[in-house]
Amino acid sequence: MALPPVLQDLSLPVIASPMFIASGPALVAAQCKAGIVGSFPALNARPAELLDTWLTDLQRELADYQELHPDRKVGPIAVNQIVHQSNDRLEHDVAVCVKHQVPIIISSLRAPPKEMLDAVHAYGGIVMHDVVSIRHAEKALEAGVDGLILVAAGAGGHAGALSPFALVGEVRKFFDGPIALSGSIATGDAILAAQAMGADFAYIGSRWLATRESNVTDAYRSAIVDSTAADVVYTNLFTGVHGNYLKKSIVAAGLDPDNLPVSDKSKMSFGSGSAKAWRDIWGAGQGVGLMDDVPTVAEMVERLTQQYQAAKERLGLKA
Repeated sequence: MALPPVLQDLSLPVIASPMFIASGPALVAAQCKAGIVGSFPALNARPAELLDTWLTDLQRELADYQELHPDRKVGPIAVNQIVHQSNDRLEHDVAVCVKHQVPIIISSLRAPPKEMLDAVHAYGGIVMHDVVSIRHAEKALEAGVDGLILVAAGAGGHAGALSPFALVGEVRKFFDGPIALSGSIATGDAILAAQAMGADFAYIGSRWLATRESNVTDAYRSAIVDSTAADVVYTNLFTGVHGNYLKKSIVAAGLDPDNLPVSDKSKMSFGSGSAKAWRDIWGAGQGVGLMDDVPTVAEMVERLTQQYQAAKERLGLKA
């Protein structure tokens, strides 16, 4: 199946994942200007009225940039919508995105309702849905999503436990549409590997945390650079959903990362009360050991591109 037009002209086959708190307008604008998909969670815009402002300003900035640089590829904006009963902003946030005709909506946790899909499809937008299992993938496709984001083991924040080889391979048995793969992708080599196993795009999150444009503290950036895969803890304690977090931040919160209790999934929350989990307990994927500096987004995309092309050349593939 051909990729949707909005995903056909990127500088690199990369979708930047929406990260709570960290993904703000500065990061998204830089990602799009670098020619990849830039994204943010709708819930990052607080209060809710700020979402309209963010999208207005981003769309104007990117249009102005494209006018000044007509030969450069500018990636589309994607907005993440948490489809969960605790998100009392969902209806409002979807309406704002429809108003702005956001080209890509990333839905998470539960398959999006028909009303949401119909509204996005009405203006030609697409919906990509986060999944961590085959069952979730099947349910999302039954609901009518256009593509899947496979969150495999090792991804930052909320993450699954399946090997990317197993997850991509099984999904490709029944779905030939757009697939993005997430899980410790921090180099151009890994982007090519994701494509080699059957994904169309790499879905990259943690690498953007350690960039100058991310909306995180310097301490968070430093922790990313100083950590390795051994410093990442997989637990459901903080939001009710299993995810990967930096051990250093867990210790700083006065907890023993080796003896964390198990949370009740029914306590899951993604409204204003969940911000602390991402502000004080820092999410990060197992690829942190490959992150040794804090570049700009433009510098990082250029590096990924060079690595991606070099990996193709090593394998004797056409650039």
